[in-house]
Amino acid sequence: MQYNFDEVIDRRGTNSVKWDLCEPDVLPMWVADMDFKTASVITESLQKTISTGIYGYSLIPDAFYESVISWWVKQHNFTIQKEWLLATTGVLPSLSAIIRTFVKPGENVILQTPVYNHFFSTLENCGCNILQNDLLYDDGIYSIDFEDLENKIADPQTKLLLLSNPHNPIGRAYERAELEKICQICSKHNVMVVSDEIHSDLVFQPKKHTPFIEVSSQYDIDAISCGSPCKTFNMSALPISYLVSQNKELLDKVQQTLDMQDTLYPNIVAVNALIAAYSHGAIWVKDLKSYVVENYKYLIDFCSENLLHVKVIPLDATYLVWLDFGFLNQNAAQLSQILLEEEKLWLNAGIMYGTSGEGFLRMNIACPRVLLLEGLDRLKRFYDRITV
Repeated sequence: MQYNFDEVIDRRGTNSVKWDLCEPDVLPMWVADMDFKTASVITESLQKTISTGIYGYSLIPDAFYESVISWWVKQHNFTIQKEWLLATTGVLPSLSAIIRTFVKPGENVILQTPVYNHFFSTLENCGCNILQNDLLYDDGIYSIDFEDLENKIADPQTKLLLLSNPHNPIGRAYERAELEKICQICSKHNVMVVSDEIHSDLVFQPKKHTPFIEVSSQYDIDAISCGSPCKTFNMSALPISYLVSQNKELLDKVQQTLDMQDTLYPNIVAVNALIAAYSHGAIWVKDLKSYVVENYKYLIDFCSENLLHVKVIPLDATYLVWLDFGFLNQNAAQLSQILLEEEKLWLNAGIMYGTSGEGFLRMNIACPRVLLLEGLDRLKRFYDRITV
């Protein structure tokens, strides 16, 4: 391993959302923000960009498109054409623009819950009616409820399915057959699919990421995938993303909405960071994934020995572990609050990802191992006390 992910970096006092919103004795393992330095090639790119001392209006260079295309070929074995790409200022602004472009206020958008909490706020801000297609849950394993999905897709007021692929917070990398089934249902009822693939680079072997637009190309369906290096390279404060669609007309319409929102042009610092990441960051990502997998294995072993009744949901992708505390029959928000107050450990309450997240907690394990050990020790103290 070339990179040192064991290094503990003091982030307090840096205006960090993760570390500076809590008291000094709190260990934050909640928001999807890694505690690792990003790849050195990104830092070098930033230094080179700012060293000019001139930060005027900038174009999107060809290197942006070339790096995205090359990355997807090498990482996901899928070839994107330049005309399929639209550079954007972040996944959430992009989702907002897509929704406003293709869904009228009051029309239905389907979420497969439990799912990323900001999906809810984005849809609410756009005036959409949210339909929850709760994922089926059986003894630690999640699957798609296709019967319920088709019933909701068939509603004439349903215009779009917003997919989390890989799925946050359950950590699933969808199989091709599942994505094909989604395509069949949505094509039959003329419903658009938007796939948020911001965690696509963080899929662990033997699983692999299947881009939704690769599968959808075989069906009569409108589809857009959202990509970004921000989660992969821990650079969320440099918002940069892109939309991918084989239907340029869709992208042109979204571009008009982005222009209306004044969120059309990414800044050159973030653009150059993406180029550096995708052009020279593959080894860093490989090492990162190996480290996160080892953290996950340690967590599995720890829980099997010390938290016997807690189910750890299998982690195909992301660095966010979904923990089932359902045996307690207690409110997840209350559990999270007790953990914070009594053990100074900050985890996300599952209820924030939809009603089907009740009884779950989400834990970020993208941190140096020493911090993971401390977090698990605090979780054990909490568990020992409540199970007496």
